[in-house]
Amino acid sequence: MAVNKCIKYLLFFFNLLFWLSGCIILAASIYLKVTKDGNKITNQSLPGIDLMIAIGVIIMVLGFLGCCGAIKENRCMLLLFFISLLIIFILLVAAGILGAVGEKQVQNWVKDRMKELTPLSKQPADVIEDLEKLQKQMKCCGILNGPGDWEKIPDSCRCNTTDTACTSPAVYSTTCTDRVIELMKSQMEIVIGIAFAIAILLIFGMAFSMTLYCQIGRKEGATTA
Repeated sequence: MAVNKCIKYLLFFFNLLFWLSGCIILAASIYLKVTKDGNKITNQSLPGIDLMIAIGVIIMVLGFLGCCGAIKENRCMLLLFFISLLIIFILLVAAGILGAVGEKQVQNWVKDRMKELTPLSKQPADVIEDLEKLQKQMKCCGILNGPGDWEKIPDSCRCNTTDTACTSPAVYSTTCTDRVIELMKSQMEIVIGIAFAIAILLIFGMAFSMTLYCQIGRKEGATTA
């Protein structure tokens, strides 16, 4: 029995795109890692990019295995590729479930990390500078107690009374911790959407790889016979 060429080359191009996406993720993550313009406040309160670097490397390795396994009709590579996709799929589902049920724990973790920045008066000048930048960008003030976290309220906390985010006279009353948590929630919606799309791709990848794996096995069995 001959191997279905359509499935073979579909799997090859699927994995080629998979590998290229891994390259892009890895390159972008390394660039962000080495750049010096990151805000220390968000770096401390939000997950770092080390995980993205690891994901990029894993995707590149899997894409390479899939490409080689498909084009060379190598059953060992295809089986390893299938098992890897299955593990990633299971981890993806587990992460989604944990993310849904552990939202409160994540919020508490963010609050604990932000709490480490208090009292603000004892923080280095570069941390205070980053916090002021964050206050301007996110229209917030302070870490835990709003303007009360500052000995002297900085200009970055002051706002125009016509601004809807200006909830107290001429000063933002929403803490930056609350803003960061809001940011995480909005980003989680995007992440869940991406994860769902990846899960669908993983299902197709597993189906193609196992189909090709079985066809190669039947072909080798017929040749031996």
